[in-house]
Amino acid sequence: MSIVTPGFGLIFWTTLTFLLLLFILAKFAWKPILKAVHEREEAINTALKTAEAAKAEVESMRRSNDQLIKEARSEREAIVKEGRAMRDAMIAEAKEAASAEAGKILEAARAQIHQEKMAAVTELKNQVGQLAIDMAEKVLRAELAHPEVAKANVDRDIKDLTLN
Repeated sequence: MSIVTPGFGLIFWTTLTFLLLLFILAKFAWKPILKAVHEREEAINTALKTAEAAKAEVESMRRSNDQLIKEARSEREAIVKEGRAMRDAMIAEAKEAASAEAGKILEAARAQIHQEKMAAVTELKNQVGQLAIDMAEKVLRAELAHPEVAKANVDRDIKDLTLN
């Protein structure tokens, strides 16, 4: 059973080696390890603070972007509203111009129709007058073809002239 129960020398040398290793580690390795752990802790804290600042900046940018989007939407709506108003104004102006032009064309057509009507009436009067003259000429020729009828007409006309 000597394998299971350690002897006094083994315990002594094991304790001495442990204490010596502890002293060497405390003297040379413990401070650099603690320093590295502290530096790592500070680096992690700095990274966390930087991440928090970045997160805050991203949130600020998101809010700013939301505000810009709202402004862009309102500006777009204003532009669309202005465009619709301009379109409506242009349509109204075009309708008014078309109505005025239609009125001018209608008035010109009426004037032309009146002129053509007057020309037709004048032409009809001229033709009726010419027809009357032609008929009168034929009647007079027929009446003047007989000398006794012609003499009676002349006598009657002279009698009418003296009475007036």
